[in-house]
Amino acid sequence: MIMNVVWLLLFFVGGLLGLWKFYDTGDAAIFPAMAKATFDGAKGGFELALGLTGALTLWMGILKVGEDAGAIRILSRVLAPLMRRVFPGLPTDHPASGSMVLNFAANMLGLDNAATPAGLKAMKELETLNPNPGTATDHQAMFMVLHAASLTLFPVSIMALRATNKASNPADIFLPILVASACSVLGGFLSAALVQKIKLRDPILLAWLVGVSGLLATLVSCIRFRPADLLHWIASGGSALLESRPHEQVEAISTALGTGLMLGAILFFLGLATIRKVNAWDAFAEGAKEGFKTAITLVPFMVGILVAVGVFRASGGMDILVQAIWSCISWTGLPSETVGAIPTMLMKPLSGGGARAMTVDAMTTYGPDSFTGRLSCLLQGSTDTTLYVIALYAGAIGLKRSRHVLPCALIADLCGFAGAFVMAMLFFR
Repeated sequence: MIMNVVWLLLFFVGGLLGLWKFYDTGDAAIFPAMAKATFDGAKGGFELALGLTGALTLWMGILKVGEDAGAIRILSRVLAPLMRRVFPGLPTDHPASGSMVLNFAANMLGLDNAATPAGLKAMKELETLNPNPGTATDHQAMFMVLHAASLTLFPVSIMALRATNKASNPADIFLPILVASACSVLGGFLSAALVQKIKLRDPILLAWLVGVSGLLATLVSCIRFRPADLLHWIASGGSALLESRPHEQVEAISTALGTGLMLGAILFFLGLATIRKVNAWDAFAEGAKEGFKTAITLVPFMVGILVAVGVFRASGGMDILVQAIWSCISWTGLPSETVGAIPTMLMKPLSGGGARAMTVDAMTTYGPDSFTGRLSCLLQGSTDTTLYVIALYAGAIGLKRSRHVLPCALIADLCGFAGAFVMAMLFFR
């Protein structure tokens, strides 16, 4: 429903702006430019979806190998102690526990095909414990908030988009997206935990929160600053001068780390499959077929939204929107290149497809390796599509009152977006 409204608005507003420009300035070229945008958008959408085929086929195949080899089960066992604290009072042997862990693990690994069925099953199992059917329980609310925040270990689709748009290092957004999505999860969890009065002082819960946050902060700091300089700065109590690495060096280290972790994950999946005697080739082929089908199904969506965005941009609507946004945020001190990525941020909570199109538009307009193009990718990967997630899971079991889910999920979005801005400034500015 929301995507329908957005799509129609792009056309109607673009058309009205085109008419106004023709009436006000007599610009006879405006309509040919808008018509050309429809053909360019259709061609670009098809070529983009076609370009995604190879990357999605590869990664869906690799991830299927990991799934069949038991990577999700391993991650589920690691997360189990944390889950008992995040969902207090939920019986440890309840079927919902396994489904939720499976959902989170699959989401983290980028296995959307496995994550959604597990999430829907989890909501249905949690509903069996609901004393007030139609109103979300604390467990259901927390689950939806965390799923909407969505920690991303492997931003496969975004890396594929960057590769298709000829980015020099498609994986250079790997670590920044991981940190930004972690900010989203942390913001969503803390806001929901405060509402639900979860005991945040639990030693295991604290160990997870402090440990993961500290690990990511240390990783980012060691990439941004030389470890020796960082240790000297800490020893001096912050009085010593801390000079950051040159931008090119930060980018190179980040890219090397991201690609190294990706290759390590591939080798881990293949090694695990070998140890457990899983037919890795057959699993890869099965997953690759799903990747191919996914890429093909994207064609009509990419064509439709890119045509609408193209018409809106050709009419001058995008320039008006960008300038209006910049007039509101210029006081923050953010670089002017930031504003070109803001449409992605505005669209992300509403529509995943719309946000993807805005990301593609930003990379096409400003370049995939520009600050704007990279920031748009970080905003795209920092959180999930909030309204879609809530509508999907609440609708699956007929919830009429979601209680604090939406405000907490929007707080998660804001934290993820803030993390994306900070990471973009640290790594790409």
